[in-house]
Amino acid sequence: MVQSRHPFFEARTHGFVRTAAATPVVHVADPVSNGDEHEALIRKAADEGVDLVVFPELSLSAYAIDDLHMQAALLESVEDQIARLCALTEQFDLVAVVGAPLRHGDSLFNCAVVLAGGEVLGVVPKTYLPNYREYYEKRWFASAASRTEDAITLNGERVDFAPGLVFEAVNRPGFIFAVEICEDFWAPTPPSTRAAMAGARILCNLSASNIVIGKSDDRALMCASQSARTLSAYVFAASGWGESTTDLAWDGQAMIHELGVKLAEGERFSMQSHLTIADVDVDRIGLDRLRNGTFADCARLEGETAVIVPFEAGEGPQEGTLGDVIRPLDRLPFVPDDAARLDQDCYEAFNIQVQGLMRRMTATGAQTLVIGVSGGLDSTQALLVACRAFDRLEIPRTGILAYTMPGFATSDGTKSNAWALMKALKVSGHEIDIRPAAAAMLEGIGHPYAKGEPVYDITFENVQAGLRTDYLFRLANHNNGFVLGTGDLSELALGWCTYGVGDHMSHYNVNGGVAKTLIRHLIRWVADKQVVGRDASPTLYSILATEISPELVPAGTDGKIQSTESTVGPYALNDFFLFYISRFGMAPSKVAYLAHQAWSDAERGLWPVGTPDEEKVAYDLEVIRFWLRKFLIRFFQTSQFKRSAVPNGPKVVTGGSLSPRGDWRAPSDSSARVWLEELDGNLPPVTLSRVQ
Repeated sequence: MVQSRHPFFEARTHGFVRTAAATPVVHVADPVSNGDEHEALIRKAADEGVDLVVFPELSLSAYAIDDLHMQAALLESVEDQIARLCALTEQFDLVAVVGAPLRHGDSLFNCAVVLAGGEVLGVVPKTYLPNYREYYEKRWFASAASRTEDAITLNGERVDFAPGLVFEAVNRPGFIFAVEICEDFWAPTPPSTRAAMAGARILCNLSASNIVIGKSDDRALMCASQSARTLSAYVFAASGWGESTTDLAWDGQAMIHELGVKLAEGERFSMQSHLTIADVDVDRIGLDRLRNGTFADCARLEGETAVIVPFEAGEGPQEGTLGDVIRPLDRLPFVPDDAARLDQDCYEAFNIQVQGLMRRMTATGAQTLVIGVSGGLDSTQALLVACRAFDRLEIPRTGILAYTMPGFATSDGTKSNAWALMKALKVSGHEIDIRPAAAAMLEGIGHPYAKGEPVYDITFENVQAGLRTDYLFRLANHNNGFVLGTGDLSELALGWCTYGVGDHMSHYNVNGGVAKTLIRHLIRWVADKQVVGRDASPTLYSILATEISPELVPAGTDGKIQSTESTVGPYALNDFFLFYISRFGMAPSKVAYLAHQAWSDAERGLWPVGTPDEEKVAYDLEVIRFWLRKFLIRFFQTSQFKRSAVPNGPKVVTGGSLSPRGDWRAPSDSSARVWLEELDGNLPPVTLSRVQ
């Protein structure tokens, strides 16, 4: 796929820093051969467009060489290799962090040496030296705490020499990293915690870390935890094949995590030098920290300051790439593509909805609820939740008063699905034909339809939607119950609901925190696992296969029914836009870039388990641009007044509440101009983007 070099198509443009954990073959006490391995991997990293490459602990000397660390010849050779690699970095737009034993005064330190642009940017000595079980580091090394000054002469230059140094790219906002070494990470308060509070967004760990059974899981847990707790990315590189196995063994574990999520993991026990590469989203990290007041408060309370070491990072197109982002990227951010995670998410989401409804019922003492059942996705999901809540509260399902209310455009298919579902679930099913009342209202307000004119405007639609809700509220009064809402998170984002006396309103809404794309998979999960009984599963599969439609306007002369997605756009794209805009506040152009990466090729990447083949589609940049503009107008300019007055309901997904009492508070009279201008100003012209 030939791509333009317009900046939009470059990962760097959108706040990504390409990182690599290097796993070189180790040559014991042979700095020259280790230097060869480093050079080869640095060159490979440059070919892959890497910005930051991290090597293991003592990578230039090898770690398990014991008293050989104290040999002058070896230490001088290590310094020679640092000079060699330093000169090498002048050829490439990357930063290399290598491990080395270095003399300072009359002490030897276990160090990370940061190289870029032909210079040593700084040296970070190890603080916590393990001296228990198989470790004897205090025999050879001094702790960073014992250093006598904060500078060291290396490669003929005086450079910063201290733990907690923070390296910041002056030309790449957010490209800020810090370094710690192996045992530092296992301390109760790792140096990286303080470095993160001082501004570092990427934390690097040069590790030796011999392997024993179960240790790889411990390391992974700690990397995920540290990246989540410090709102950062964590790059971990451990020693591998070639290290001395006199008494220990090594697996070369390499991992990159971001905000608690694993982006990449290398092959363990490999006998070849290799890189583990992922694009870290430093912009996303910054936006998350912006939203997290606790992080900022802690940094202020702890009074964190650090020595900032500035440097120039690579800019523009990355060598050997077409701008594709290297990291996991879900097409459906509310629906993970990992089967086990999807099952867990569905279990939790469904039970959050059920628990919320159960609590509202016990608080009100309700034994009855009223729900409209259309045969569509949302009302189906709400009805399933109601059934499970009644079962757990040991209330007969007959207390669920379900009403299907056909209007002027209700199809036989959805109506039959509604009835089949109500019967299979053994709820109290009813039917109210709203057409006579709708016709009377249309006539009463003088609508052209009452005179036989085929005028199907918003009034025509909302007369039906409003009547349905009006009936439900009066039925709830009549039966001493409450109305269960069905509208979902995606519809709230788009304002795709009839305000007030319409599907916008209810006494309690279990779906308000669930995106449309997730509702599809929740229904499939309930059907597959027969959570509410097996009799309903065939009907649930039939509902999933039905096109999403409000069924308020009669089919045209071509027989096509009213399609929601042809009006508001594909829900898969809208949910994608919603996640990144509401959860992180990302700029529209970056959201467009991510959507293009996720959706431009249906064959690339994974799909959630159970996704039908007909839903495995692709969207080009122009389709994404078109619907994203529509979304921005709806979300920021025209729909907030509806979200400012929504019924209670549980938050279900991360960043997934648009209630003014939850995640989202916004004025009802704002303009979408700034978002539209950002989008239009940073996407390539239409003719250029068509070459993709």
